[in-house]
Amino acid sequence: MGNVNSKNRFSSRVADYVRYRPGYPPEVLQCLQCDFGLGLQNSVADVGSGTGIFTQLLMEQGHTVYAVEPNANMREAAEQQLATNPRFKSINGSAEATTLPNSFVDAYVAAQALHWFDIPRARAEAMRILRPEGLVALIWNNRLEQGPFLEAYESFLHEFAIDYAAIKHQNAEVDGRIPTFFGHNQATRRCFHHAQRCDFESLKGRTLSASYMPSIDHPRFSAMIQTLKSAFDCHNIDGSVAIEYETVMYVGRLSDGTKK
Repeated sequence: MGNVNSKNRFSSRVADYVRYRPGYPPEVLQCLQCDFGLGLQNSVADVGSGTGIFTQLLMEQGHTVYAVEPNANMREAAEQQLATNPRFKSINGSAEATTLPNSFVDAYVAAQALHWFDIPRARAEAMRILRPEGLVALIWNNRLEQGPFLEAYESFLHEFAIDYAAIKHQNAEVDGRIPTFFGHNQATRRCFHHAQRCDFESLKGRTLSASYMPSIDHPRFSAMIQTLKSAFDCHNIDGSVAIEYETVMYVGRLSDGTKK
């Protein structure tokens, strides 16, 4: 993957990730099925599957999912929640080396993950494991930054996050990684609104699930939590705030690298 420590930087955050990370709006799966022909019985590689948030959505729609995740702690969390479902296949692998056979899956998804990949190697691996004309979907929850609380939260992140600007996943939408991954085939971009209501404990957990935030042993941890509580106290309505997202999806098929 692209970041040198991307395979282990979430290890200490798994519990918060499982409990507090947002899901994805159901329109994402409806779009893939109705507009792009993802069949209910199609097999899917969910690459960088983490704790299985998107994996679960896929299985609920009837897909057999090969959940490829290099981080042992996150993979084990997914297994604890999903292993009783026969459509769940947990794979100890990475975007660059999935361990799946050649021409094995009908579709490839990466939800909140592609920005960690080594793009040339991950692209080659995706082309290897996909069946001909296999579908690819790259998905992110982009947190919105407009509105009193969201603006305050963004300022808070810039004040306390360690490497937020460098690893912010939105960078992948502007630095060429997405077109590089798809090759000469142009992807279709679709957007959906999504929101997550949080009391203070869930806002705190959502914040601590991010790998760029200081952990409890960091010298600024206490000040960070106090600042977060102040922002919550200032902006909550009836005991909660809304984190709003634009869920962005790029859908297409990979070219073989040669112009047609």
